[in-house]
Amino acid sequence: MNKATKNNFKSKLLTIFSLLFVLLLSSCEEVVNLDLETGEAKIVIDAEILWNKDTDGKTQTIKISKMAPYYNTSTPKVSGAQVRVVNNEGTTFTFAETDPGSYVCTDFVPVLNMEYTLFIEAEGKSFTAVEKLISVTPINKIEQRYMPDVDGDDLLVLSVFYNDPADQENFYLTYFTTDFLKIPYYLISNDKFSNGNEIKDEFSDTDLKPGKTVKIVHRGISKNFFNYMNLILEASSANPFGGSPANIRGNIVNTNNSNDFALGYFRLCEANTVSYTMQ
Repeated sequence: MNKATKNNFKSKLLTIFSLLFVLLLSSCEEVVNLDLETGEAKIVIDAEILWNKDTDGKTQTIKISKMAPYYNTSTPKVSGAQVRVVNNEGTTFTFAETDPGSYVCTDFVPVLNMEYTLFIEAEGKSFTAVEKLISVTPINKIEQRYMPDVDGDDLLVLSVFYNDPADQENFYLTYFTTDFLKIPYYLISNDKFSNGNEIKDEFSDTDLKPGKTVKIVHRGISKNFFNYMNLILEASSANPFGGSPANIRGNIVNTNNSNDFALGYFRLCEANTVSYTMQ
């Protein structure tokens, strides 16, 4: 075999292997949808009464939906439900449906430490839950600093400080939102080791740069809701909207069948909301 023939043979062989390599890469990118079993579509109730310190708290929204199959791109909304909240003095606050699955009250009266009961009639089922409106100690200081990062440039860290009251057991939920986050970044804390002292919550991200504005919503929450959120965040790696390995039960019960509970947690929180622009 002469030199030209050898080179031609090598060139053809190289071409064949190149084509096989490209086909292999193309096959690796093929999307495979698994035939997953679909369980019972439980009702999901997002019932948070959030009273920001700088508002009257009159307008509140409760959302009702259903679980959807894994590959669905939308969440089924539950319409036609009857939704009301009653305080322990017997005052009733009615939530009217304004959009599919969205129920709004415009005359709610928030009172700290008062007990409220949620009543929902949806798709022939009756649900109820009881919770108190929990106060919050306000944010008193916001700072930022750079922290060394072994994987690249130093990271900007946003720190939020608040003073914990010494005369009570307290639990907090703080979340951070900004334009590069698809979902809020959640932090829960308590005063088990810092009762009566200053508490610090921190948020950082590789995309957190000078000029970015971060919205901070700092809530007071009950011990039971703290335990619930702790389970949610542990199961979903700090992403409360991610898939969890099990349906974690909240405080919303079916009055006719306790095993057919709704997903979600009825909570009432006083909140301190502030925005901070990174320097």
